[in-house]
Amino acid sequence: MSRCNQYFSNLYDLLVCITKAVDLVSPEVPNHHWQVAYLSDHIADTLRLPVEQKRTLVIAALLHDVGAIITSLDNFVFLEEEDPAINYHAFLGANLLSDFSLLSDAATVIRYHHIPWHNGQGNSHRGEAIPLLSHIIHLADKIAVRVNRNECVISQINLIKAEIISKRNSTFVPDIVDAFSEICDQEALWLDFVHKPEVPADLSLEAIKLALDEVVELTQIFSRIIDFRSTFTAMHSAGVAASAVKLAELNGMSEAECKMMRIAANLHDIGKLAVPKKILEKQDKLEPLEYDIIRSHSFYTYRLLKPISGFEDITQWAAYHHEKLNGRGYPFHLKANSLPLGSRIMAVADIFTAITEDRPYRKGMSKEQAIATLKGMVESGAISPSICSLLVDNYESVSCMRRESAERAVENYHELHAPKYISACASSN
Repeated sequence: MSRCNQYFSNLYDLLVCITKAVDLVSPEVPNHHWQVAYLSDHIADTLRLPVEQKRTLVIAALLHDVGAIITSLDNFVFLEEEDPAINYHAFLGANLLSDFSLLSDAATVIRYHHIPWHNGQGNSHRGEAIPLLSHIIHLADKIAVRVNRNECVISQINLIKAEIISKRNSTFVPDIVDAFSEICDQEALWLDFVHKPEVPADLSLEAIKLALDEVVELTQIFSRIIDFRSTFTAMHSAGVAASAVKLAELNGMSEAECKMMRIAANLHDIGKLAVPKKILEKQDKLEPLEYDIIRSHSFYTYRLLKPISGFEDITQWAAYHHEKLNGRGYPFHLKANSLPLGSRIMAVADIFTAITEDRPYRKGMSKEQAIATLKGMVESGAISPSICSLLVDNYESVSCMRRESAERAVENYHELHAPKYISACASSN
């Protein structure tokens, strides 16, 4: 069996990674997705749902707001009321995840998690039945937002319970409200909910194994979540991935290593979710503090990827993309003897992509300008001479792959934001 088809990692580790990354966007409300998953699971237990449905429910809860990252809503979890366009991020998230087979059921649940019950009208949408699981997440999500983290949660139980019961049948499914009412007097549940929400072991999410090809596919989705947050970055990871994989092939890496390189490139900027959009999209020179915030992103990439099973090499290749051979990079200031080949390739691919891709505020460099810039960095001891030579000697083929991959990413970005799609989402309420 090819290594590409053998077990490489597991779904749980990657879900933990992306939920922690989403938390970086709104640090004021940490663990929001885990809280929604925790409460949803307890409601499902009370409703005596089978394990298979509970597993789908928890996965959907952990991913329910991924679509919000690629909207303009950096503070999306603060939306307590049913805004006319609130379904937009739910539909975006579902659309992003639906093509990955292991997440297709969860994607359907996510699609409708902001549809209110409306005295039974919320049982379906445009002829498609809305899963009960969607309505469970809807209620759990509203409770998670409702909790005031600056006050004792036990003191809030009665008010939250009364508020949810008052919306029984009008906003929330009666059976779900009744299930919540049955468990909500348990102080221990609320304390765990606030301080340490966890996914129960009986769901065995760690047992959902992923082959290397499946990890490539899933991280491709993650790269869109990362990049589509801004038109300024919409094609960057795609361009880096194409360039890095081509350079890896030219350097003689194996098929499996090239796929690992694609994974690393897909995720190399996941730490940028900690950077406010206003900094990412700033066209003027960055202030010192803004530049320091930008420089932190590769550290967050390292911390997010390091716990993932099977990612030992990938973490280094992804997170060290701003390190320099001369030790003047960041954030670890590693030198040549600590930078593996994959990291050296990633650094060159990232620089090459950044200077040659078009941005809304400027055109990318010409071939001559790009080569001069890269050679200057070689002379200063920043990047690998051999990798740079590979790029220069194969400039047209690498550039073509970068450009084609970037163009596809831009097409995908515009498809997600198509006016007719937005209209369909907004009209759900």
